[in-house]
Amino acid sequence: MAIKFNRSQTFSTNGTVTAAGLHNLIDGTDIYQALITDQPSLTAVDPADSILIADASLTAGDAPRQTTVSNLFDDALTGGTYTNLNLTGALTFGTATGNRTVSTSATITTGTIPNLTAGTTTSTLGTITNLSSGTTNSTSVIATSGTIGTFNSTTGTIGTFNSTTGTIGTLNSTTGTIGNFTTTLTGDVTISTGSATVGTRVAVLNTAQQYSRAHNFAATALTITSGTVPWDLSQNQVATLTVTTNSTMNTPTNPQAGSTYVMIVTQGTGGSNTLSFSTAYKFPSGTVPSLSTGSSQVDVLSFVSNGTVLYGVSSQNFS
Repeated sequence: MAIKFNRSQTFSTNGTVTAAGLHNLIDGTDIYQALITDQPSLTAVDPADSILIADASLTAGDAPRQTTVSNLFDDALTGGTYTNLNLTGALTFGTATGNRTVSTSATITTGTIPNLTAGTTTSTLGTITNLSSGTTNSTSVIATSGTIGTFNSTTGTIGTFNSTTGTIGTLNSTTGTIGNFTTTLTGDVTISTGSATVGTRVAVLNTAQQYSRAHNFAATALTITSGTVPWDLSQNQVATLTVTTNSTMNTPTNPQAGSTYVMIVTQGTGGSNTLSFSTAYKFPSGTVPSLSTGSSQVDVLSFVSNGTVLYGVSSQNFS
């Protein structure tokens, strides 16, 4: 341990102490480490407790200044940045102001955060007013607004939701923009109020619509198998058939009441091939139309169904 005073200076008993002797006693005096480390340690610090501060503006001959613990945290720590800070207990002292940078990997079990910017956040329960995050995994989250790169959640209520990708079990949202949304529905999609606007290829059931572009059926080519022709009406509502031998139309499958069906029949090379019909086909006055006999001649048969029978008329000899 270093000496605290110049102990080499001696004084005679009952002698006279001169000014020079006093100077010799304290000329080597310094505040050594032991002056601080030898003191009893405080087990608790009160905000009003004072500590010594060597003010940066002081000169070597000035004495240290004092400040309270409260002022130290309010002033000196407000604008500080702490790269490695670990808190094992609750932080309850004072009011935090200014910007705070939180670790890119944080676990929050419960809490309210007015504004959070994070790379990866795991939260079991939280209310976040404004969230900007790279990846967020949560069992229950309430966000009033925010942009999330990848959002995975089993339940959630989101005021404004903007996402480029994500998997959402249950989504309750008042407004939002979703860049790419893929879901497998076990039930129905219901829009209780407002209107649905979709860019392409969507028709709305139970609603009268006027199409602004052409809609059509791609014709299905029927084939003759052992002189019979099957027609699965669920495949298409327009079919084509080239008759190359005497054939019979089997009873069609999957007719829908109120649906219309069209069959374009072309006479094969050489012509004179016939086409008969099962009793599921009905024609005016019970008269089955005969095909045009010329090679490559075309007849068009149009039908409407009651769900069992196809009622048809024939327009012939398109040559």
